[in-house]
Amino acid sequence: MARSTPCWEWLWDSSGWEVPGHCWNGDGFYTAIQTIQLVDRDGRSPVPTMAPRDTGADRGILQAAPEGALVPHDSAMDSLLSRRITEQQDKSFRGVHVKTGLGEGKLGYFLWFRPLASQIPGPWLTLCCVQVEQILSEFRLKEEDLKKVMYRMQKEMDRGLKLETHEEASVKMLPTYVRSTPEGSEVGDFLSLDLGGTNFRVMLVKVGEGEEGQWKVKTKHQMYSIPEDAMTGTAEMLFDYISECISDFLDKHQMKHKKLPLGFTFSFPVRHEDIDKGILLNWTKGFKASGAEGNNVVGLLRDAIKRRGDFEMDVVAMVNDTVATMISCYYEDHRCEVGMIVGTGCNACYMEEMHNVELVEGDEGRMCVNTEWGAFGASGELDEFLLEYDRVVDETSLNPGQQLYEKIIGGKYMGEIVRLVLLKLVDENLLFNGEASEKLKTRGTFETRFMSQIESDSDDRKQIYNILSAFELLPSRTDCEIVRRVCESVSTRAAQMCSAGLAGVINRMRESRSQDTLKITVGVDGSVYKLHPSFKDHFHATVRQLTPGCDITFIQSEEGSGRGAALISAVACKMACMMGQ
Repeated sequence: MARSTPCWEWLWDSSGWEVPGHCWNGDGFYTAIQTIQLVDRDGRSPVPTMAPRDTGADRGILQAAPEGALVPHDSAMDSLLSRRITEQQDKSFRGVHVKTGLGEGKLGYFLWFRPLASQIPGPWLTLCCVQVEQILSEFRLKEEDLKKVMYRMQKEMDRGLKLETHEEASVKMLPTYVRSTPEGSEVGDFLSLDLGGTNFRVMLVKVGEGEEGQWKVKTKHQMYSIPEDAMTGTAEMLFDYISECISDFLDKHQMKHKKLPLGFTFSFPVRHEDIDKGILLNWTKGFKASGAEGNNVVGLLRDAIKRRGDFEMDVVAMVNDTVATMISCYYEDHRCEVGMIVGTGCNACYMEEMHNVELVEGDEGRMCVNTEWGAFGASGELDEFLLEYDRVVDETSLNPGQQLYEKIIGGKYMGEIVRLVLLKLVDENLLFNGEASEKLKTRGTFETRFMSQIESDSDDRKQIYNILSAFELLPSRTDCEIVRRVCESVSTRAAQMCSAGLAGVINRMRESRSQDTLKITVGVDGSVYKLHPSFKDHFHATVRQLTPGCDITFIQSEEGSGRGAALISAVACKMACMMGQ
């Protein structure tokens, strides 16, 4: 039975494809190309259709073919199609429309090739399959969509800051009790712990005075892996293990004789009662240590250090990783008042006017607020933007109905979204000849790191091929291109969604300060932001698009969590000393 005739289009694409291409059925034949039509940018004045006929050397290569006819694939065809489209191309065109006829049981594929750049002036053309693009179009967000997300985020932020609506707000806006930023006069040796996943880091930070009153910071650190029995046992087991690792680190650096101030970066939801007191609300990221939820985390660490008894430590501050990132980047740029993590999860903090933070007494100055915006959407704010793939990811997660915003953006989830889209394309017979391997059908097998590798692959597509081969698939070049398009669609949506949240924060800061313009720096850390080839660019561009009147600088944090926690400890020590005087 013959398939319905698909429609292929060449569309302008700013992402770097340098093609016209050709329609190819995967078996060494072109499908019969019935029309090739250039379309104006406004789509209203199409250029006259080019019938696929030619004379001279081209005769017999591409003839006006009846429905269902096939044309042999050869290099002369490549040259002809490239030349035909190039000759007609002009910067005023937005694309090329190509209609093909297909034989019985044949599904048209497309193949990209790269001619010499000098052959094709102006914008590049991309050949795409309309059926694939229709499925991926669900991931495209318009500016009006992003503004909806931004305004709803701001509304939930406001509810989270107010005492009477805090409990039901999806964005909790937790006060951190970090009121001051380092001023360069805090010196000494500080220890920091960074716990936020299956590995944690111990860092020695030496803060000294540099030139012109600036800091001079030196760091030494070591990573430790947390065994599963410590993650899922009791709180006492977990913190005893952490204490053991601190002891090992101090031994190696011959620092056991000193009682050091310690800053603790603890990247789990915490309700702060002071800068050195925070109640764990709930574990995430696979941790289940009993006896910790509802208790003061700093107290649990102090008790473990006391039980060990072979060193002394003064735990002076506990902060979220976003706060530590902001403070670390403040060390580089004193305009940094926003910290952000885009890695396994996604979160942000910023300096809020104290008179808006109703959960804490006092109206003077500013306090750093941990938004915990990953939970945005719990009250239905994102329902209209959630796709079928998002709903499956949520329903099969450890926390259904929670962290919906984070599940669109975070590295823990993006790869799974891609896997579900690939299965949809297989079901529609648009990918892998309609057959998926058992490995591809298995939840959690397509890791987000594969997206970075796929989207950064070179023209030969070897990396994409190797990744798909590891899934027991035999992908064609066309399959490789489609998989790349899927990854691009998912990561671009994540970057845009993330930008809507940050734009909401920055616009709020400008309005709260009654300023027409705001010059601000954002410190960012996290594997997705650092390692994905295009996330950063899409994110920056969209944030700036949504924040007119704001001059935004982005700083990528290095050793942010550890160094930031140490610098916060330095501030806490200085403040305690001043109060003691």
